[in-house]
Amino acid sequence: MGCSSCGTSKGSKPGGCKSNGGCSTGGCNRMNTYDWLRNLPMADMDGYCHVIEVSFNKGTRKDFFRNTTLQQFEKGELISVEGVSGFDVGEVSLTGEIVRLQMKKRGVKEDNPEMKKVLRYATDRDIELRQQNKAREPEAVIRSRAIARQLKLDMKISQVEMQADGRKATFFYIADGRVDFRELIKVYASEFKVKVEMRQIGARQEAGKVGGIGSCGRELCCSTWLTDFKSVNTTMARYQNLSINQAKLSGQCGRLKCCLNYELDTYLDALQHFPNNCDTIQVAKGTAYLLKKDIFKDLMWYTLPGSTKQYPVTIDAVKKIKQQNQQGIIPEELETVEVTSNKPKEVEPEFVDVVGQISLRSLEKADKKRRQQQHQQKREQRPQQQGQAQQGKGGANQQRRPQQNSGGGNNANKPQQQRREQRPQQQQTQGGNQQGGKQQQQRPPQRSGNRPTLNRNTPKDNKNDKGNTSQQ
Repeated sequence: MGCSSCGTSKGSKPGGCKSNGGCSTGGCNRMNTYDWLRNLPMADMDGYCHVIEVSFNKGTRKDFFRNTTLQQFEKGELISVEGVSGFDVGEVSLTGEIVRLQMKKRGVKEDNPEMKKVLRYATDRDIELRQQNKAREPEAVIRSRAIARQLKLDMKISQVEMQADGRKATFFYIADGRVDFRELIKVYASEFKVKVEMRQIGARQEAGKVGGIGSCGRELCCSTWLTDFKSVNTTMARYQNLSINQAKLSGQCGRLKCCLNYELDTYLDALQHFPNNCDTIQVAKGTAYLLKKDIFKDLMWYTLPGSTKQYPVTIDAVKKIKQQNQQGIIPEELETVEVTSNKPKEVEPEFVDVVGQISLRSLEKADKKRRQQQHQQKREQRPQQQGQAQQGKGGANQQRRPQQNSGGGNNANKPQQQRREQRPQQQQTQGGNQQGGKQQQQRPPQRSGNRPTLNRNTPKDNKNDKGNTSQQ
């Protein structure tokens, strides 16, 4: 859980409270306790508590140590404490009078002679050695699980915690029953070269160590503040009128959710004024069976045989019917009540004839404007179409116009483009006249670079032709 100072960021990095690795508000690590006695003035310094609470492995494990030095440690500082045949490095989580309340809660005596001591502030060498040994933990988990599988032990290694100096390793495991791991400890000691400690935990403790987000959208209670795990069963869900659905009632640990205990006492107090032994009552239609009890509206819901409808009945009516049944009287029907909800009912709109009441002038204006635009476009397109039609007729007339015999001077006065169009036409006409042989006339020489066609008929032949024509 992050505090507000960690939530405010500058760019991509969180602002933070800059307390040298620890959160000054006590909300950034697991299982933190707010020190509400921090600013309490001390009248007698001799009675000051010299025991401090130190957290390890991001708050998943906490322990108490005696401060025999003359130094005053603040929350969030890294210190070196006594360990198993060595030292360990932890973070100060609580100091002062609040530690006595925590010790009383956990049943630890302040004058316990076996309590370990604080050695010093953690040096750079201690912190570097701690980081090296913490890097070995993931590989140790994988290797320890493989060894337990080879020995065919019915257990699961959940987590491995290394001491800061690397001389001890604590293996947390989950098992349904007792496990004989005497051979396993020997293999672990020879494999990892450390002193081995085996500690059995439950599924809820494992979920607290791993952490996560619950179905409510918040962090798991077992990983943030919950330390005492009470037994939970399905009877608690029945008292709260919850459907017995194993998937919805189970948490991430696979067990029933711990939050089923939170409101159980409130439900039990509300159910005290409900009558007992009223699961079935007799009416004229048959035996009515109790479905649920509504503690918010003080109603009991029944159902009759041959019907799927649910009938709400008040507590007084149920007591009255139950008393009549004991006297041998069977009432004709259940005295049901009408359940009203506080939500306003949605009124369905009725059909209303609005013909002639709605003006369509806006639609008519838009239609009129569209028509005007269409007429204007047509007017603009008409002269363009007429010009194109005239151009098409002029080209066709020029193609159909017969070629007249004219001198070279007339051809020279024509535009160059028109002369280029007439040249292929003249060549086609000359070829057709040569094939006929009768309508060929003497043509002037062409001005183009092409070789002119020669008239093979002599003037004498022409005279003879005229004489023959006159005789005919």
